[in-house]
Amino acid sequence: MRLCLSFSRAAEPSADGVHGSKGTTLRTALRKKADVTPSPVAVSRNDEASRAIKTVLASLEDSKAENIVSIDIQGKSSLGDYMVVASGRSHRHVSAVADHLIKAIKDAGLGQARVEGLAGADWVLIDSGDVIVHVFRPEIREFYNIEKLWQAPDLDEETIH
Repeated sequence: MRLCLSFSRAAEPSADGVHGSKGTTLRTALRKKADVTPSPVAVSRNDEASRAIKTVLASLEDSKAENIVSIDIQGKSSLGDYMVVASGRSHRHVSAVADHLIKAIKDAGLGQARVEGLAGADWVLIDSGDVIVHVFRPEIREFYNIEKLWQAPDLDEETIH
């Protein structure tokens, strides 16, 4: 397929295509499907998510957080790749666990985490982008029970809601 994209007054057809006023034949590119390969951005994002979850879990272990649960939410939400739920024994312990985690995320070069609830220290939310961490006091965690919500099994595509 050939197409003339000339701005001159006249374009003259010929046997092999359409020529512009200066005698050049203009052709359109044929569409070809691109090869399907993982994007370097996607590959590096998976590496960063893996590094982030390892950093988070190590920090929580070091801080003596209790009942640590890691949930893979990659297919369930666009919020992040992992959600981690942990408990602290008291307000002071929840606050200390959160402070230690925020510092570990920053020291690992994972950026500045967004933090909510640190002042009250009943429930602290730490969002590092790839990993979302909830640190609760035990009674608050039991009341909200968010890990039950996120650990629900995936529904089949044919399921009618």
